[in-house]
Amino acid sequence: PTTGRRRGMNGGEKGSEDSQSHVTLITYQGEHQLALFQPLIETDLSEPYSVFTYRYFLNQWPQYGLLAMEHDVCIGCIVCKMELNRHKIMRGYIAMLAVDKDRRKLGLGSLLVRSAIERMANDGCEEVVLEAEYTNIGALKLYEKLGFIRDKRLEKYYLNGSDAYRLKLRLKSIPSDMIVPLNKE
Repeated sequence: PTTGRRRGMNGGEKGSEDSQSHVTLITYQGEHQLALFQPLIETDLSEPYSVFTYRYFLNQWPQYGLLAMEHDVCIGCIVCKMELNRHKIMRGYIAMLAVDKDRRKLGLGSLLVRSAIERMANDGCEEVVLEAEYTNIGALKLYEKLGFIRDKRLEKYYLNGSDAYRLKLRLKSIPSDMIVPLNKE
């Protein structure tokens, strides 16, 4: 059984006339699905991930792991988590997003991100963060179109020595007692 919605690549419901291909978003259900999406992540992301990294995220937060399936083929995926941060803010984290290179620029990445954020927001998420390689212009544009802002640059963040941007999306306003005022001199 699959969970999730059946949508066209343009984000519309199944059967929309301007969509040539239909994608089913399914929730991660178990380790038997790793082989479906692991090759996408290994091809697209700059960091090598061991099976233990996948298990860390997907065994604790399976509801935030989504696979975009076209028939029996995984053409995109997103892996996320959500937990309280040190400031007691419920923070979502997008750990991995990958879309088959032949399916890019069709809205699938946006659909996966929006769907994951919607799930996290429904569970009380207040903000979502992620890191993206500073040279990954496509990813930076995708996230910025969805409302993420560049929070800071992380020097030599990746194993290959590349910098990253930490991106942040606020979903709820932060209580005023949590905001640290700037020192005025």
